[in-house]
Amino acid sequence: MQIIVRKRISREKERPQGPATRASGATQALRLGFLLTLAILVIEVIGGTLAHSLALLSDAGHALTDVFALGLAWFAAAQAERPPNARSTYGYHRVGILAALANGVTLIAVASVIGYEAYQRLMRPQAVQPGIMVLAALIAIGVNLFLALRLRDTHAAHAGHDHDHTHGEAHHHGNLNTRAALLHVIGDVGASLAVVLGAGIIALTGATWVDPALSVLIAIVIAFGALKVIRETINILLEATPKGFQTARLANDMRHVVGVLDVHDLHVWTIASGMLALSCHAVIDDVPVSQSARILDRLVAMLRRDYHITHTTIQFESHAHSGHSGFCVCQEDPCADGSLFCKMNMNADGEEHETQETHQQAPKRKSASNKPAALRKPLARV
Repeated sequence: MQIIVRKRISREKERPQGPATRASGATQALRLGFLLTLAILVIEVIGGTLAHSLALLSDAGHALTDVFALGLAWFAAAQAERPPNARSTYGYHRVGILAALANGVTLIAVASVIGYEAYQRLMRPQAVQPGIMVLAALIAIGVNLFLALRLRDTHAAHAGHDHDHTHGEAHHHGNLNTRAALLHVIGDVGASLAVVLGAGIIALTGATWVDPALSVLIAIVIAFGALKVIRETINILLEATPKGFQTARLANDMRHVVGVLDVHDLHVWTIASGMLALSCHAVIDDVPVSQSARILDRLVAMLRRDYHITHTTIQFESHAHSGHSGFCVCQEDPCADGSLFCKMNMNADGEEHETQETHQQAPKRKSASNKPAALRKPLARV
């Protein structure tokens, strides 16, 4: 019987974990982190109230930031498992981004309240109970250290998988969420250690001003973290180019792919944290669709390997193509001056004018319907 049991256990260990298993593990770790951090928040609020310690209450405010962060990461990990549909073609990842924006604004308000209360305490110092401060902070440190170890193991499991398979959107997204949650928890350990240190100074010297001074420092940490969250979420919602991305270098790398003559109308944006998307027009020779498919494969492989862009929409064109009038207003010959971006024209009058202009020039051009099949390039979407 023992041999059979051992064989079953060894088979379970050797059984490969699929994407759903890893995503579920990250979701469970984040859910545990959310619940434990919520418990820390309650303990520190009670302890801060009993000890009359604004520093401990400020640390509770810092724990509130972790509750928001872990809750959003948990929510994002769960939403990432929901498939896209006809209404939400990208899935539900942006819901977490909107929630993160609301989180950042709320934390700015929390930091402002802490700063105001710290000023009042500096003007009218109050006696605090350092013993209660130390007890509550040590409980928070112990729980956070346990949680940090759990999140570290989950992050290591994701990182090990991503080292072998770097192109999985859901795993990369979950990896980022777990790493961000781990950093939040480590930061909370540091804030709780500062409270313990401040309580020790107060117990030894009686300097009650240390309590509001620590509160100000914690409030500043909260505010900086909130501003970073707000900036990142706004950039994502505005579909700005991801931080650190050099579009000129990206376009140059695409031009070096065999078969690609030029690239223009290039867009790179973030769907959600760690999920990048790209669309562009790529000029190639007048070749059959079967031959252009090999060019597309090389482009997609390069984008995934070098830039971790896994969602691409690439429109192939030839030099015979001239259909840039309308909403996408590019240079007449984008290849001539190295133009990389195109102006998006949403003006109805401008559209009508450009349409008329196109009709007036139509006799000088071949109709797209009269082009050979090899010249009519389809929209290539991956």
